[in-house]
Amino acid sequence: MNLIQKLKNSERLSHEDGLALYDLDLFTLGEFANKVRQIRHGKKVFFNINRHINPTNICADVCKFCAFSAHRKNPNPYRMTHDEILKIADEAVKNGAKEIHIVSAHNKEGGWQWYLEIFRLIKQKYPSLHVKALTAAEIDFISRSFDMSYEEVIEKMCEYGVDSMPGGGAEIFAENIREKICKGKVSSQNWLKIHSLWHSRGKMSNATMLFGHIESRADRIDHMLRLRAVQDETGGFNAFIPLVYQRENNYLQTSDFLGSAEILKTIAISRLMLDNVPHIKAYWATSTINLAMIAQEFGADDLDGTIQKESIQSAAGAKSANGMALKDFIDIIKTSGYTPVERDSLYNEIKIY
Repeated sequence: MNLIQKLKNSERLSHEDGLALYDLDLFTLGEFANKVRQIRHGKKVFFNINRHINPTNICADVCKFCAFSAHRKNPNPYRMTHDEILKIADEAVKNGAKEIHIVSAHNKEGGWQWYLEIFRLIKQKYPSLHVKALTAAEIDFISRSFDMSYEEVIEKMCEYGVDSMPGGGAEIFAENIREKICKGKVSSQNWLKIHSLWHSRGKMSNATMLFGHIESRADRIDHMLRLRAVQDETGGFNAFIPLVYQRENNYLQTSDFLGSAEILKTIAISRLMLDNVPHIKAYWATSTINLAMIAQEFGADDLDGTIQKESIQSAAGAKSANGMALKDFIDIIKTSGYTPVERDSLYNEIKIY
């Protein structure tokens, strides 16, 4: 059966099909992805009011694409105290944040307690605030550094108040690419294992893919299919987030940067390949808000959130350092012909504008 017929019949797509999708005209691809999006979510565009906190940039790893780590081109190493992190949380709550998103570099100072006790402190002060924290890469680092099993780290996360896991650290699952761009970081197999263990606790997480560097289209499809297989087993992924590689201030030498068409194609293909993942997020911090809005017509249904402050992507050139005002967020969604829907971290609808 040919690919178009498979798309019309909403049949599950293979690796070969995924590659062939890239050969379709952009607007044909967008039409099929948008149809899936419309069936699932209509004209809704989801976002949340959140605050990103990055407590340290001192990192044991030396990922070539990273401009945030103090080991590389960032000359300003720092590690926040729990009091400093709590003050940021206080300010975020004052500004209406419903989610605190905490992702750190891999820093042994302070032991595992430095990583985990802040979650308990935040939860004690703000019981209803959603704590999204600890990527699979951080969990792997804590496990190796402090002689704890993945299960033990996850048990502590549940005990200390982590509500859901972000999707960071996935990068690209192809081992040969991983060897070149993030050698020593959590393996693709263990990234998937950690999320499966988290899901087995009845908890949800997100999944990401960093694309637009030295990976191939086949690597992207392989990445999506590995996520789809885990989702078939666990059902624990809320959203898939294709992250556009940011090119400044890092050591990953790439000459061909993606154009908008390739980015939109990849977002549309992710909507079609990941038939069991509810949401596709066009993370505006890596794609610009304008392209993220266009992506809503190519299968995406979410923009992430207001962020308030962002350090990791902006260190590599993204224009996201100071987040985005709620009114601007709502206005741009409305003027694009969509319905802004404020959600919580698990996609329960809080307010339709």
